[in-house]
Amino acid sequence: MKKAHDLRDLPLEELESLVQEKAEELMNLRIQLRTHQLDNALQVREMRREVAIINTVMTEKKKAQT
Repeated sequence: MKKAHDLRDLPLEELESLVQEKAEELMNLRIQLRTHQLDNALQVREMRREVAIINTVMTEKKKAQT
């Protein structure tokens, strides 16, 4: 899991692609969880938090630009 201070160094375009990639991974984890193929259910929570951290950093960058 990347920390917020590591993500702040990335450009906004890269953050947008990263959040899209993580959202797809989250969807796959949720499907695996529903079909009982996922061994560690906490992976869903961790991925959700990663998406939230990236979205927070993106919002901060957008507000700083205006």
